[in-house]
Amino acid sequence: MRRSHAAISPSRASKCECGAMRLSHRACPSCGKYNGRVILDIVAQAEREQRRTRRKDKALRESGQVTESKEPAQT
Repeated sequence: MRRSHAAISPSRASKCECGAMRLSHRACPSCGKYNGRVILDIVAQAEREQRRTRRKDKALRESGQVTESKEPAQT
């Protein structure tokens, strides 16, 4: 019942054109390119995330669940 074939192999990373490390056969998370072409629109994703967080913060403020305290916690 030996399971030497079931060992976890390390993930292989390759260097993208932008210089970031990425998994092989996957689009680069920093620039969105794969095989020299832009596959993921990183700018649009960032804008979408900002809109989502602003909308969520606004909803929390309106419901009264979040206080507007921006002071750092003292330890």
